[in-house]
Amino acid sequence: MGIDFHSLHEGYPLILAGISIPFDKGFHVKRSDGDPLSHALVDAFLAALGEGDIADWFNDQDGTTNARSIDYLNEIYEKFLKPRHTTIINIEIIILAEQPKLKPFYPQMQEAIASRLNINIQRVSIQGKTYEGKGIIGQQQGIETRAMVALLTGSL
Repeated sequence: MGIDFHSLHEGYPLILAGISIPFDKGFHVKRSDGDPLSHALVDAFLAALGEGDIADWFNDQDGTTNARSIDYLNEIYEKFLKPRHTTIINIEIIILAEQPKLKPFYPQMQEAIASRLNINIQRVSIQGKTYEGKGIIGQQQGIETRAMVALLTGSL
């Protein structure tokens, strides 16, 4: 399982699974596009494989700026999943956001994830939940994502 949260700021792009979502707020993160969906998913894979977390492999010290977080999945696939003959059974993603309404973008997000991991889009599930106006998520101050992966690894 992986979890990530980023605060929302006016005038910045809102990126989830590499998809630009029309909205007046987005993520202001210098290292990357701030995509909490991709960050949570990378953490889920690394945790399941016993390889630490996102900061161990994609950190602030390497000088990279404005990285596309969805591209981290390509690196996870090539570096860990493919060499270990790992089968991705299922990916479950929950997006916690009050606004914008994200359901129309789920198919694009699923396709972006599936294509980078060389899996069928049906193995990628995305759901959205709100906080019914409560807390920092409900007051549109941020977006949290939770990602879970089920893997079958050929070599441990």
